[in-house]
Amino acid sequence: MRQDIHPEYYQATVTCNCGNTFTVGSTKSEIHVEICSKCHQFYTGTQKANAVRGRIEKFNRKYGVKA
Repeated sequence: MRQDIHPEYYQATVTCNCGNTFTVGSTKSEIHVEICSKCHQFYTGTQKANAVRGRIEKFNRKYGVKA
């Protein structure tokens, strides 16, 4: 391997806007993110499932799709 061409590798601390922190490997020492797995709706299960169902039913009525 060639010497002195690789970037420094750090154990970076990732900080989310919700306050959650965790450690990953990166070429940066600190990383700030807006959303993480602790506050994302998909992972927390707080999705608006009812709104999705309503849109599906509206589509089915509009185009005459029968379940």
